[in-house]
Amino acid sequence: MRTRQLFSLLLILYTFQVSAQAGDTKAKAFDFWLGEWTVYWYDQDSNKVFGKNRVEKTLDGKVLQEHFSTPNGFKGTSLSVYNPKQKSWHQAWADNQGGYYNFIGIVDNEERIFSTDTSKQQIQRMRFYERKVNSFIWDWERSSDGGQSYQLAWRIYYQRKN
Repeated sequence: MRTRQLFSLLLILYTFQVSAQAGDTKAKAFDFWLGEWTVYWYDQDSNKVFGKNRVEKTLDGKVLQEHFSTPNGFKGTSLSVYNPKQKSWHQAWADNQGGYYNFIGIVDNEERIFSTDTSKQQIQRMRFYERKVNSFIWDWERSSDGGQSYQLAWRIYYQRKN
């Protein structure tokens, strides 16, 4: 009888530990993005254009804050946060050209996505993929058919600064 109680207690503790680790994993789903980045993309004339992005944790380590800039003076910032009660990621983006977007974060296998309201006909989304320790690819995509198909608007290649 005592062995059965001990086994039950250990099983319950193990279950709580696995649940806590799973929650921590989702809460850290965008931590790969932290750091100083050199970013580049190709303009409409196929010229390579460079920019920079710094992503840091703030507000007691619960919020990711992004600081993006390009050589032509474009600047943007975002705040990304995991809501443990809703078990979902949220991002607010604003830039120096009056742009503002509100996104919901999605973890889709190896991809990380921030998307505008997918119940609408017009959807904007950011996809982070081909993630490695020091690099990944970021795509800005648009859909005008409620998410049935997406068109690439901007692809940025990220390289971690040393």
